[in-house]
Amino acid sequence: MSSRTRARRRTQKVPAGITTVRIPRQRGRRSAQSFVVVVPERPSLAGEMAAGLALMVWDHRRRLAPLALAVAALPLTALLHWWAWWSGLILAPLAAAPAAWLAFVLLRRPAGRSVLLWRLGLTLGATSVLTWLAMAAAFGPLAGPLLTLWLITTIAAQVAWLVIRRSDGQHVHTEA
Repeated sequence: MSSRTRARRRTQKVPAGITTVRIPRQRGRRSAQSFVVVVPERPSLAGEMAAGLALMVWDHRRRLAPLALAVAALPLTALLHWWAWWSGLILAPLAAAPAAWLAFVLLRRPAGRSVLLWRLGLTLGATSVLTWLAMAAAFGPLAGPLLTLWLITTIAAQVAWLVIRRSDGQHVHTEA
């Protein structure tokens, strides 16, 4: 029986997970080696989800700035606490800086009610963040209620950031 009339298997069964496919020699090439095609393995579902989440975070990175700073502050204060716990004593007077700024600004630049409320809000937020920073450096970021304070401050800062950025650049237009 000649090779032309003999039935050939055109496809070869390949076990799952294999990434190399061999193509047999072509006609007319007696000494040529067979081609080797390397097919990359498909990424796992977890890998696909992680890549999608990373792309989504990258696309919205400006909106997530307070969250990124807060998440970075946790390991940094843990490292600072491990390395030099007494640094909390050095950072503690820094928590009074926003109150001093507010007193200076109120005396030098009196303003209306809305500006005063903004200044009070900024002072309160900065004071709570700097107080948390000093206490987390002294006692560790997971000690006592510090993690809860971190969570509340992070949520408040993120919500305020989103509201302020929404009202500054993107005005909502309604048809009248």
